[in-house]
Amino acid sequence: MAEEEKQGQFTEDGTVDLKGNPVLRSKRGGWTACSFVVVYEVFERMAYYGISSNLVIYLTKKLHQGTVASSNNVTNWTGTVWMTPVIGAYIADAYLGRYWTFVIASNIYVLGMCLLTLVVSLPALRPPRCQQVDVSLCKQASPLQLGAFYLALYILAIGTGGTKANISTIGADQFDIFDPKEKAHKLSFFNWWMFGIYIGTLFANTVLVYIQDNVGWTIGYGLPTIGLAISILIFLSGTSFYRHRLPTGSPFTRMAMVIVAAVRKWRVPIPSDPKELYEFDLEEYASKGKFRIDSTNSLRFLNKASVRTGSNSPWKLCSVTQVQETKQMLCMIPILIATIIPCTMLAQTYTLFVKQGTTLDRKIGSFHIPPASLNGFATLSMLVTVVIYDRFFIILMRRLTKNPRGITLLQRTGIGFVFHIISMVFASLTERRRLSVAKQYGLVENGGTVPLSIFILLPQFIFMGIADAFLEVGKIEFFYDQAPESMKSLGTSYTMLGQGIGNFLSSFLLSTVADITNMDGHKGWIQNNLNASHLDYYYAFFVVLNILNLFYFVMVSKFYVYKAETSERINESD
Repeated sequence: MAEEEKQGQFTEDGTVDLKGNPVLRSKRGGWTACSFVVVYEVFERMAYYGISSNLVIYLTKKLHQGTVASSNNVTNWTGTVWMTPVIGAYIADAYLGRYWTFVIASNIYVLGMCLLTLVVSLPALRPPRCQQVDVSLCKQASPLQLGAFYLALYILAIGTGGTKANISTIGADQFDIFDPKEKAHKLSFFNWWMFGIYIGTLFANTVLVYIQDNVGWTIGYGLPTIGLAISILIFLSGTSFYRHRLPTGSPFTRMAMVIVAAVRKWRVPIPSDPKELYEFDLEEYASKGKFRIDSTNSLRFLNKASVRTGSNSPWKLCSVTQVQETKQMLCMIPILIATIIPCTMLAQTYTLFVKQGTTLDRKIGSFHIPPASLNGFATLSMLVTVVIYDRFFIILMRRLTKNPRGITLLQRTGIGFVFHIISMVFASLTERRRLSVAKQYGLVENGGTVPLSIFILLPQFIFMGIADAFLEVGKIEFFYDQAPESMKSLGTSYTMLGQGIGNFLSSFLLSTVADITNMDGHKGWIQNNLNASHLDYYYAFFVVLNILNLFYFVMVSKFYVYKAETSERINESD
């Protein structure tokens, strides 16, 4: 009897300790373990946004790059930062597990931060100071200077590949969905996870950007580097509290097996009774802490991979569960595609929005507001929205919809899309007003400071922050929740993949629009002198893109079927 009672205290979701042994629910996991993870992420976001928020200013003022070049270099680097997590997720799920992948990658991350701090500290690694409004007239950075700077940036990007895809998943793994109390906590995890990391973002967008603009880049980069190193030590100190999931082999290989097997048997009929399809016994899954998934009719062609034809080759015969895992990952791709355009919008907050701020009156008495610090208002609005959402909105919507989440994950994401449109509408109208005043005061040609307060940009930042509270939290929760249990890191990396593609798309659109609008002797929409540019047209173009994307999202959402485990395991809690 005592043994049975003890067995009931073990987690039931397949989590283990670092040695692969079952773990007691009372000894590991929960909010205690998550606290170490969240502390790390607060400092990681402080480091990442301490670099990305003000990077366009460094590239412009210190390396003398123009509007298009500096903006594209920011988004290309940011795109790489968000694309590499796909590789990190693959390594974690297939070989090393999330913990060891994270530990190795976090050390690479710190190395990149240290090198970047060193590079910005050495005068020999940047061109002479220049006060020209048009930076194309300044002496340009040499290949050595650019190479050293970008080497540090991209070493940092490699490190983020193994941390970003795994750290949130490690946090979510600390809650056992088979325990009612932990299951309820998991519903709020991603809200408070995002709340915690945006505290670090807020510090970066206010204190760090001020230090970088007014004290020095060495201290501005050195502080987050030290903070990141300390946070890694804090994460490691919590090792004895963590629950872990064992790597289950390459998810890409398992998915490829299903597709190849189905194609090979494209002429084979699918039996009407799903029980005739190939599947392992339930006990075999339970003994390995894995989950068996019943067959469904979505992407029915792939069911052919489970039809018995006499061959037991894994490239000709796959279990029903393996087929369903592949379906779940493929069915999320249309949703992933829908998130790309909003991610392109988000890239503007760290590039063109910041460049706009440099043209406006930034004085409050003797204090000069760093243009990048306006991102702090986006962060604040995001934090406030998350609290209101978790403490009031969800409670109200639960009563109305009887859904334990209040609204579905895709509904939450869709609301974020709407706020993105509102943000870009405000951005276009505000820029139109700024250009009108610049023309009125004769500041178009000389690129002088427009006599308008930088705070006229607040609406576009605030609505972008509200959009993040719905879209960014909704995305990461959706892709984690809907991914198969054995592919959670890969599923979470879908969030980062959308961010990465969105940033690269931003670079493509900016270059293309600049080139097209500059043809035949016309003055382009995007120039080094923003007072002679037409960012209002560019933002209006984004509004149209967002509206079209929203229609696409509504269409694919209507046909998306949530995986069965979600509805079965989540019950409404008080």
